Amino acid sequence: MHLSTVNHRIPLSDGNSIPIIGLGTYSEPISTPKATCATSVKIAIDTGYRHVDGAYIYQNEHEVGEAIREKIAQGKVRREDIFYCGKLWATHLDPERVRPALEKTLKNLQLDYVDLYIIEIPMAFKPGDDVYPRDENGKWLYHKSDLCATWEALEACKDAGLVKSLGVSNFNHRQLELILNKPGLKYKPVSNQVECHPYFTQPKLLKFCQKHDIVIVAYSPLGTCRDPSWVNVSVPPLLKDPFLNALGKKYNKTVAQIVLRFNIQRGVVVIPKSFNPERIKENFQIFDFSFTEEEMKDIEALNKNIRYVELLMWRDHPEYPFHDEY
Repeated sequence: MHLSTVNHRIPLSDGNSIPIIGLGTYSEPISTPKATCATSVKIAIDTGYRHVDGAYIYQNEHEVGEAIREKIAQGKVRREDIFYCGKLWATHLDPERVRPALEKTLKNLQLDYVDLYIIEIPMAFKPGDDVYPRDENGKWLYHKSDLCATWEALEACKDAGLVKSLGVSNFNHRQLELILNKPGLKYKPVSNQVECHPYFTQPKLLKFCQKHDIVIVAYSPLGTCRDPSWVNVSVPPLLKDPFLNALGKKYNKTVAQIVLRFNIQRGVVVIPKSFNPERIKENFQIFDFSFTEEEMKDIEALNKNIRYVELLMWRDHPEYPFHDEY
């Protein structure tokens, strides 16, 4: 498939399509200056991005919506050109909380629908408005997951026209199978958003998802920041890898561009997060070169099979997804 800056959508199993690169918008709400996110989304759209990945818990969906609406008002894009992915958080997995959570996202964005709505993690937390519920001793308050019931509530949201496509995130193959094998399944998950990059290539999960026509969307496609509170810093920084740097010299590209190209060349969607205008533009320049089959194999061989994002604080949750091999 020929991908270009103008035409880089790939098909989803439900007849819709997803741009193969998007702008990630995760940020620490406390340390991010107001309007940083809105400015970044506007720069991204001007650069050629048509896909924005966000979430209610990032606390900046109102800025994303403002940027999208401004670009539509300017005539730069139409609503149908833009692909927005929102996420259902762990405290809203009870069926009766699903639609109100999506409606909150739509209200923040001031949009009529989202293009993709995904279950952010397969682990349910105590229902309520406290995003990270703990007891007085600091112990996490978990809730029994019923992913099939959550999924049925999402299907109803699609039938109501509030969302075009449904997907998941951080699901292992067993959790995906739970939904795929659900009696009376109406809509299959079209995507699974997981960590994926040359040091964690996800070969088995990728194969499983391809077999079931599920697109992998790679979060942390450039590795992650080095914040030890949530990042496994025992893995060396991806962008310092000598082989990837050598490839960068060969193609006259940055290591970030090399790493992003690797994933899109194997049909994996990438959503690099950046609020730096230069990097937002740089990350998009990945359609004017490609690797040989040999080079793709060499990059795949860098796989260390270790995650940067392990979510270890929740490893005692019955639905913790990463105990399984894939």
